[in-house]
Amino acid sequence: MPSVEDTKARELNSWRSVAPGWRKHDWLLRDAFGSVSNALLDRAGISPGQTVLDIACGTGEPAIPAALRVGPGGKVTATDLVPEMITIAREKAQAQGLGQIEFKVVDGERLDLPTATYDAATMRWGLMFMPEPVACLKRIHRALRPGARFATTCWAGPEENTWASLPMIVLKKYTELPEPQPGQTGIFAFADSERIRSVMTKAGFRDTAVDSIDVLWSGADSGADYFQQVIEMAGPLASLYAKLSNQERAAYANEVALQADRLSVSRTGIAFAGRTWIAVGTR
Repeated sequence: MPSVEDTKARELNSWRSVAPGWRKHDWLLRDAFGSVSNALLDRAGISPGQTVLDIACGTGEPAIPAALRVGPGGKVTATDLVPEMITIAREKAQAQGLGQIEFKVVDGERLDLPTATYDAATMRWGLMFMPEPVACLKRIHRALRPGARFATTCWAGPEENTWASLPMIVLKKYTELPEPQPGQTGIFAFADSERIRSVMTKAGFRDTAVDSIDVLWSGADSGADYFQQVIEMAGPLASLYAKLSNQERAAYANEVALQADRLSVSRTGIAFAGRTWIAVGTR
């Protein structure tokens, strides 16, 4: 197993490389996953005037919807490890005139926040990429006021999220992929919902509950468009794709596109059903 610092460096580099893709496809992500952001805000109990913490905010989700919900009388502190993602998020917030949101480039596992300061906290699909998730959750727990809630999402298994698993399944034909190790970071690191409950309990959260939300990945006109979207946004996948020869890349892209056309649940364009876990716990 690589060291914690090596894992952090790998995750940082892979997500920095796809920040332009996240800017380009921001509309797709907001359309596909906006309902998940709203569910996080609901589960965390976010309301006008509150002080909210959002970890691993990426390009501003759900930090920006949280800022809209708390209004001018509230405040949102949003953090992410990737400077390029924070830049995009900050630009989006400024375009909407949201002065009640502050963005910081911070390692979520090294948060240094005042104790008992925040009324609620959220994290959308960030926990899976942290080599020390309990360390992050303990810091969130400490930063929350007593009785405040934390809500987070992690993807369910690959069999329930074809939109994400298909490219990796096909990639195995073109390069050898190491078998996932227990505790390894990755999009399906918390596919077992009991692991989410376990790490939240270890961090000190009580009344932890986990259930699921169905989502629909759509927005591509064809399998080829779908492949382009994924390769421009999926950091870990893009890093592996870059190691293929030009001939292998072309063959791989074509096979993923053909499989996407075949497996799509929509007759017009590409769409895949997906499922995410959503968990909530109380300080």
